[in-house]
Amino acid sequence: LYLVYDFLNTAGYFKKIIPHGFSQVEKIQLPVSGPEDLTLDSITGNLFISADDRRANQLKPGQVNGKILLLNLKDSSQTIYDLTPDLPDFHPHGIALWRADSGRIYLFAVNHHSDKTHAIERFEYKAEQLIHLESISDMDKMTSPNDLVATGARSFYVTNDHYYSKEGLSRTLEDYLQRAISFVNYYDGRTFTTVVSGIAYANGIQANADRTELYVASTTGRKILIYEPNRTSGALKLKQEIIAETGVDNIETDGDGNLWIGCHPQLLKFVAHAANASNYSPSQIIRLKKNHKGDFIQQEVFLNDGATYSGSTTGVPFKNMLYIGSVFEPALLKIIIDDKDSSPLPY
Repeated sequence: LYLVYDFLNTAGYFKKIIPHGFSQVEKIQLPVSGPEDLTLDSITGNLFISADDRRANQLKPGQVNGKILLLNLKDSSQTIYDLTPDLPDFHPHGIALWRADSGRIYLFAVNHHSDKTHAIERFEYKAEQLIHLESISDMDKMTSPNDLVATGARSFYVTNDHYYSKEGLSRTLEDYLQRAISFVNYYDGRTFTTVVSGIAYANGIQANADRTELYVASTTGRKILIYEPNRTSGALKLKQEIIAETGVDNIETDGDGNLWIGCHPQLLKFVAHAANASNYSPSQIIRLKKNHKGDFIQQEVFLNDGATYSGSTTGVPFKNMLYIGSVFEPALLKIIIDDKDSSPLPY
């Protein structure tokens, strides 16, 4: 009984959902469902959107190609631009941006092929289009890539949310026993190296502005792991663990060094939602805000019951607005950030 209780508690089964943070909610419709990851170029205001219709592709693999979309947050028209490159079997997941000293902009995208193989697609964003430069893959080291963060024009860290690459009993047990066996790879421009392992569902990954800290979301571990990267080898040294008591997903940062995290507060409801759209899954955005000592203070910025927007994965702040993405929804959610409505969290 204790094991059952512990599993249900960890999955958020007993969590009470008290919705808040609904300040002038607006939906921005997209040409394809599933805006799972977002990344912002804060200089231009360009928000890059990784979207893939996972429900359609679950029924028939490869039925609908995914897209990379762009929304300029400085443009009040909220026009969505389709930047999708002409790549066959393109199903983007996590994305990352790198602005070189020369001003050149590179976009990296995790790509899940219909045959269950994976690649990191590398692009240059130039003249309002994405130019495909290369596909990077290693099926031995990259078993189940989820998200990535760039460290240079050809280098990056990438999370693998599962140790086992194929569906089956081992992978099912990995999920339901919440085994801490997933890992993070570093690609130095030539080869992949596993730099940290022993994570329970390594999901979102992000870095601070000067790349002196790396943040990894452990979804079933319900915590944020903070690492110090070695700039030469790419090795990661664990500095801190922050207990979040929720299913943390993608991580974004703002100009003040705060972390904004899309979350699944009730993981079993998200599993049910993934199986059937009529099952709602609560959406949650938390912020880890740095105080004057440099310590992170947790705040819950947004929480709903999933009826209007289910399965939140990402929250990107821009000025006084917050843009929220989801695994399955056909739109972005846009809300006004109201610090008066942000609830401090006790953990």
